[in-house]
Amino acid sequence: MNINLNTNNRTESSPREKLAEEGAQALSDAELLAIFLGTGTRKRSVLSLAQYLLDRFGGVRGLLDTDGSRITRVSGIGPAKFAALCASRELISRYLESAAQKGDVITDPDNTRQYLTGRLRHYQREVFACLYLDNQHRLIKYEELFFGTIDGASVHPREVVKQVLHYNAAAVIFAHNHPSGVAEPSQADRRITDRLKSALTLVDVRVLDHMIVGDTDILSFAERGLL
Repeated sequence: MNINLNTNNRTESSPREKLAEEGAQALSDAELLAIFLGTGTRKRSVLSLAQYLLDRFGGVRGLLDTDGSRITRVSGIGPAKFAALCASRELISRYLESAAQKGDVITDPDNTRQYLTGRLRHYQREVFACLYLDNQHRLIKYEELFFGTIDGASVHPREVVKQVLHYNAAAVIFAHNHPSGVAEPSQADRRITDRLKSALTLVDVRVLDHMIVGDTDILSFAERGLL
């Protein structure tokens, strides 16, 4: 019995040892989650519990996006661990926002996509957001302006112009998510983009892009030639 316990301890600590030896990038999702969870249950090792959570909730994104009442039904995941999961997601968002505030996001399209994915993809309803930029295209402020339903959100150009002037922005990037997961623009998306662009032209503010966040990719109006 002592031998089995020692073996299990080595198995459960191996993700930490692997991280120390090879770096975090060498670990699987389950191994990273196991380190985060720290402990398993009587029936499951911590690595087995981590893999079970990923399988049950559809991977890392599914786990972080799932309602707490569902996650805490799993043996070994109480309110404290769920709170830690929520905190980790917010830390990721703040890390990306910190990079954005240094100006890195706007000059690097990949970082822009990563930032917007972290901010918008987890929503189960449509959310319309705006990145307010200065005249050197550095981020002044990220703001979520309109919240809708699973298949749409009402966007009001007057309110957008009001906020743009409030932040004294010289340019903007719009973004919204598609809870369906398909990052293709609808006719409504194209129409509201045209209306916003026309309204902001009157106050000499450029619309640099409008990005749609899907499950696996982000569509850029600018790259598609839709602006």
